[in-house]
Amino acid sequence: MFEQTFKNIDDVLWKDAGCTSELDYTEQSSWLLFLKYLDALETDKATESALEGKKYTFILDEPYRWESWAAPKDAKGQIDHNQAIIGDDLRDFVNGKLFPYLHGFKSRSIDQPNTIEYKIGEIFGEIKNRIQSGYNLREIIDHIDNLRFGSQVEKHELSHLYEAKIKNMGNAGRNGGEYYTPRPLIRAIVRVTAPQLGERVYDGAVGSAGFLCEAFDYLRQQNPQRTTAQDQFLQDRTFYGKEKKSLAYVIGVVIKNTFLSNTDNASVSLRKLLLESCQLHTVLDCPGGTFQGAGVKTVVLFFEKGAPTRKVWFYQLEPGRNMGKTNPLNDADLAEFIELQKTFADSPKSWSVDAATIDPATFDLSVKNPHGGEQISHRSPSEIMDEIAALDAESAEVLENIKVLLANR
Repeated sequence: MFEQTFKNIDDVLWKDAGCTSELDYTEQSSWLLFLKYLDALETDKATESALEGKKYTFILDEPYRWESWAAPKDAKGQIDHNQAIIGDDLRDFVNGKLFPYLHGFKSRSIDQPNTIEYKIGEIFGEIKNRIQSGYNLREIIDHIDNLRFGSQVEKHELSHLYEAKIKNMGNAGRNGGEYYTPRPLIRAIVRVTAPQLGERVYDGAVGSAGFLCEAFDYLRQQNPQRTTAQDQFLQDRTFYGKEKKSLAYVIGVVIKNTFLSNTDNASVSLRKLLLESCQLHTVLDCPGGTFQGAGVKTVVLFFEKGAPTRKVWFYQLEPGRNMGKTNPLNDADLAEFIELQKTFADSPKSWSVDAATIDPATFDLSVKNPHGGEQISHRSPSEIMDEIAALDAESAEVLENIKVLLANR
């Protein structure tokens, strides 16, 4: 049901002048899904309160609830198309009334940033409705209203399909240098950092919140006997993120591996700062193709702030196959890394480097496997440019000689 619904929604968005890519499709379907899910959540809470003889106070005022403006129902529980607004009226209501009302929650709950009211205000202050046709918007709403989130099976199916949409969204945004981070790599990062219940988890490039979601699952699995207070802290005061764009481009805790050896002033200064003010304890060297759409090799750096680096442990990930869409990274590929990292053990793929042996002039952290594995040696940009200039001069000389020969024939 979910898969066909998502396809139908994308087909409608494809026709709309305001939506031009998978990035738009994901954003626009997301805010509508959010409001539909919020309505279902509030309805469930109202029912629970009624069974307990209590009155539930809705977050949204009645005119702005899903079943008031988006999907008013008739006596049979079907959308009442005599009451449902459509066309320009629907578009104008969403743009002129609904979004300003929802954004207003931020200022109305400014002193309570952990509440759902504040989060609603934050979300709808950062995005806007891009669906220009009110008729397209009505068609999409009708599709979304048929979705149900009651059972765990339904939630699992929705999560699986939404993950696929996020992956497409990341690949569509790669012209900005932003890529979908494989979930197996995220899970490995979480297991190595091993967050503890009671700590706060922050992602400075949150993207689609994959790291925060996996950290949430990890903390629940590691702490099955939680108290009510612990659950409250986990839900309201544990996870924080920041994203620079209103559309959550999928950005991963990930750097091109040339950062480890580049000789430009910025790279050297950053490595110096990292080594002198942080304990850089682990470098995971990933092969090209780990990030779909990105052929470059990448590294994942694990470090703790507050103390200088004493020793760096390197692990060279070698899955033994070419990475790509048909052979993506999986959890088994990272199992050895996770196990060896616990004790920073040496192996044919892993080794340690004493910080005292790192060149203080360049702070070079190149991946150089002492056990005979691949050694990465990167030339400086100036060396590359000099070679290009020399080749250009050589080509010009050859062309000039050819011209002379032709002229003398």
